[in-house]
Amino acid sequence: MTFSEPAPAKLNLALHVRRRRADGYHELETLFAFVTEGDVVTLDPSGAGFAVTGPFAPGLSHEPDNLVTRARTRFDAAFEVATRGGIVLDKRLPVASGLGGGSADAAATLRLLARINGIGPDAPRLFEIAESLGSDVPACLLGRTARGSGRGEVLVPVQGGAGMPVLLVNPGVGVSTAAVFARWDGIDRGPLMAGDPVGAALAGRNDLEPAARAIAPVISEVLAMLGAMPGVRLARMSGSGATCFALFDATDARTRAARQVKEAHPGWWCLETVLS
Repeated sequence: MTFSEPAPAKLNLALHVRRRRADGYHELETLFAFVTEGDVVTLDPSGAGFAVTGPFAPGLSHEPDNLVTRARTRFDAAFEVATRGGIVLDKRLPVASGLGGGSADAAATLRLLARINGIGPDAPRLFEIAESLGSDVPACLLGRTARGSGRGEVLVPVQGGAGMPVLLVNPGVGVSTAAVFARWDGIDRGPLMAGDPVGAALAGRNDLEPAARAIAPVISEVLAMLGAMPGVRLARMSGSGATCFALFDATDARTRAARQVKEAHPGWWCLETVLS
């Protein structure tokens, strides 16, 4: 018998960078949201080790130590257990794409191990482990729409947006988060607006877009194409890129947009989904 846990893709509907902190991190205000698709983490009690499958497995084949294995090690140490079995990561999301793939995989591993060991998903120690693994891991562990501050680990859940059609597009390039943050211009352009998630997103921005576009100019092409689609409410880059998303009011508008993207750029990764 195996145990599986989904690792939904994370979106930053808005991402405001306020300042660089003394500890080297950046003070953020962001609006996290999740879609219904993503990677899948599976534990086989009769197996051993760690393996990666799926369409984007080659991007992780050279990393024997990653966020999934670290999550397992830190979970076992924190809860004084010895988890038996092998873990398989079905990698369905592009790597280094702004969708929180590694963070979502780590969070799914923590949820999976907690479930197997009879530990509640909101256990404070789980979130302590998540924060030690990375800035986005607590949000991915929470797994619901939330406003994030600090490094992104201070979370306030919010309601709204569930079921909204989303189109995700990645032009087939990976972008280094560190490189994008290093190019941020240091200008504080103001806080994230209060209110419902979609309204706050529409009034917001992604302060990392200019830096990411400079590193990967094709991002500008993706955003221009998505922004011109009929029925689009918002087109924006997620996280540090290079994946961009478009929010639609209607499913048929999203479907038509996806068809146009695939016809014009068959090499781009394109996923039709909805906000969860």
